[in-house]
Amino acid sequence: MEQPPLRSEMGWSTADRITVRGLDLCQDVLGKLALGDFAFLEITGRKPGAAESTVFNALLAVLVEHGMTPSAMVARLTYLGAPESMQAAIAAGLCGMGTTFAGTAEGAARLLQGVQPLGTAAQYDAAQMAARIVQEHREQRLPIPGIGHPVHKPVDPRAVRLFAIAQEQGLAGPYVTLMQAISQEAERAFGKPGRLPVNATGAIGALASELGLSWKLCRGLAVASRAIGLLGHLAEEIENPIANTLWVRTEEEASAHLVPKEPQ
Repeated sequence: MEQPPLRSEMGWSTADRITVRGLDLCQDVLGKLALGDFAFLEITGRKPGAAESTVFNALLAVLVEHGMTPSAMVARLTYLGAPESMQAAIAAGLCGMGTTFAGTAEGAARLLQGVQPLGTAAQYDAAQMAARIVQEHREQRLPIPGIGHPVHKPVDPRAVRLFAIAQEQGLAGPYVTLMQAISQEAERAFGKPGRLPVNATGAIGALASELGLSWKLCRGLAVASRAIGLLGHLAEEIENPIANTLWVRTEEEASAHLVPKEPQ
């Protein structure tokens, strides 16, 4: 059987021209599209509208920095061991982005799009659907993605701001409504008022859905954001190194009980 030809619409080059998604890189992109808008073009094949640009750039920015998390520490430690390989240090940090750190954006978007597939109109009552979702997760003893945060209570300020931006731009639609309804129902059902807010990844899942982005891309959005943050940590590590201290202190404190004490 004859194999179908390989096809890609991403980009191509000639001796004097580089084309990306149908646009001339030098004439149409450089100096004209911000990085977030360029990312939207790469992902969707079109430039974002003004409202989409504002929401998408906010969505990317919210997860750039997350503090001294394990992913940031492992990036610094990898750079300590292999300073010739910046890409390995960033990759090492990105490998730690699972469901504990940033990964639930994917789960939240998948949950929302399972209820309302992209490109379809809402055919449900948000409060009733939220009650069903919470009950199902409760019966199966499963965490609800995008809900709750160990630090940010009674609200996650990042989610509040992202939803406000979406509202200002006319992009707070049914996915945002359902995500907020799930949080409200979870707090009611579990008897935890003010303790199960929509978190940043839940907001990202909702806004990515409003922008028409598949849930399958949401972890990639978080990865793209965090890669910038990890580069920032490595820039700081170069100027103000702490990785060696992390290593030495961990080794000393973890093995202190194994070292024989000096006789008195």
